[in-house]
This record gives sequence, C-alpha cells and structure tokens, in this order.
Amino acid sequence: MRTRYVVIALSVLGIATPVRAELIYFTSGRTLNVKEHRRDGDSLVLTLRSGGEVVCEAALITRIAPDEAPYPEPAEEVRPTADSEDADATIDGNTGLDRGIRLQPELEALIDRVSAREGVDAKLVRALIEVESGYRPGARSPKGAMGLMQLMPQTARKYAVANPYDPAANIEAGIKHLQSLLARFPRALALAAYNAGEAAVARFGGIPPYAETRNYVSRILQIVARS
Repeated sequence: MRTRYVVIALSVLGIATPVRAELIYFTSGRTLNVKEHRRDGDSLVLTLRSGGEVVCEAALITRIAPDEAPYPEPAEEVRPTADSEDADATIDGNTGLDRGIRLQPELEALIDRVSAREGVDAKLVRALIEVESGYRPGARSPKGAMGLMQLMPQTARKYAVANPYDPAANIEAGIKHLQSLLARFPRALALAAYNAGEAAVARFGGIPPYAETRNYVSRILQIVARS
C-alpha cells in the first residue's frame, strides 16, 4: 500500500516513475495497456502506447495497475511522401498510405470470421480499414471518429463498444455497421453513407457531392479491385 501511495504522489507531482506502462481494467472485463493516464474532471484521459488518447468516464474503469513489463517504445511512424493524388485523398487526417500493413493474425482471423457471419466481403472491410485509419488502432479524426474502422461516438454506443480503440471491439462493431448500410444501399452508396452519413445519401439520392466522400468511395473500390 505504501508503494501505491508513493507512485500516486509522484504522478501528482509530475515526477517520472520506473513504471513503463499501466493496465486499465474496465467494468466490461476488458483490459487495456496504456502509456499513462490523467484525470480530467469526471473523466480519465488514457495515453495509448500506439499514439493518441482515449477519453472515458472514470466509472467505466474498476482499477488501474502498473504494468512493469519492458515494452519497447513504438517506433516513430514514417509515411512515404504522398504525391498530389494521395495528398488529396486524405480522409479526416488519415492518409491510409500504409498499404501492405496488416494486423495481428488473430485480428485478421476476426475480420474473416465476422465478415463471413455478417455476409460482408472481407476484402471490402480491409480496404475500408486501410482508407479510414491506415491500420492504426489509435487513429482519431478531427471529427471524433475512432480506431481502425473510425467509429463515431454514436456508432460506438449503438453497438455497445466500451472502448473504440480496442481493435477487436472496433472491428466487430464496424463490420456490423457496414453490413447494416449494405442491407440498405448498393455497395458504393453504403460506403458513401459510412463516410458522410445515411442522411446525406438519402438527401442527395446518391453519393453526396463532397470531394472527400467521392474520393473515399473511389479509393476503397480501387483497393478492393486490385486485392
């Protein structure tokens, strides 16, 4: 107990401790390894080891414990220089230039399994992840979309996702959401709805006349075609 108080005191004082990471225990039973955390009012801000931050209600967390395993610091992300076409193709700050990068085998298997269950083309899911987040689990857009499949907060709530930055939970909810759109619209319009919202597709009676959305749909379909 004395050690715990010392760690907390050092954290409050802003003094570095030898703890390399922290384990966050959620009420859902899931855990998350983070670099550090800080309190912001009634919320906790979790700094992810892969980059980015998660803000969640303190009530969703049962406890926080030090994780002293010697995790290596993530390497600085280096992206290839984008030509004019790729630069124009940036979606909410996510360039999706990490072509060829794939997830851990268990997450790749999850994509195949959930896609088959929901009747969604797994190649379409992978192309969407590439364009949405560049395969970065900690990606966050300026509009608030989160994780691999860039779930908006309302979408995460709809599918009961406690932590949108958990890759498995994000993929599961993202595929379900994509399937719900594919059940309503043809493929291109479903992708447009994923990007711009169902209301925009319905209002314009097709792909909305937004350069971002049109480019988004085109890029995903091109990736699927060559995969």
